[in-house]
Amino acid sequence: MQNENETKSIFATDKRLLFILLCLITLLLLYIKKSFIENETAAFEFLQDRPEGAILTLISTLQFISVPVVYLWKFTVIAFVIWVGCFMYGYRVTYSQCWGVVVGAEFIFFIPEVLKILWFLFVETDPLYTDIGAFYPLSLMHFFDYYTIDTRWAYPLRALNLFEIAYCFLLVAGIHHYAQKEKKTVWFIVVSSYVLIFLLWLVFYVIVYK
Repeated sequence: MQNENETKSIFATDKRLLFILLCLITLLLLYIKKSFIENETAAFEFLQDRPEGAILTLISTLQFISVPVVYLWKFTVIAFVIWVGCFMYGYRVTYSQCWGVVVGAEFIFFIPEVLKILWFLFVETDPLYTDIGAFYPLSLMHFFDYYTIDTRWAYPLRALNLFEIAYCFLLVAGIHHYAQKEKKTVWFIVVSSYVLIFLLWLVFYVIVYK
């Protein structure tokens, strides 16, 4: 029965396949966002023939190249944190399984990216370059004016969103899939490992931001 359940779960899908698929979709959405939204803004068109335009192009290229590297770093750290949490609670979940859970859960963040692209393509069709960076669907940023708040709060307000909560639910579902134990304990694991580190990171960001 356990083997049959594993074959039906996204968390049991080949990790390398999931990772490659994740990178390909990310690159596709990034290309669409830059080609049809960011590159069409007045600010980008103004700087396109200036030295600053070359810098923007270089940064854009580096973003594409860095996608798999950033994902590898992110998944390695988060999987380790969750694996330590599982170990502390006596759950026999391997690091490899934790890594697969983290990769599978990451797909939830494609939803806000797609919503963002659709918003600027069909609703707010003439945004400022800064508007694109400030926008994040269903985040706390919507309760604040991006142009009046201290810039150190911009990232934390975008990071605190409903999709991050959904991500935690997926992490719990993934760990529960492998541990097959009480879900309440799995929530303790995720909250005391990933959620705690995530919130500490946001606090650290606000403190050191200049």
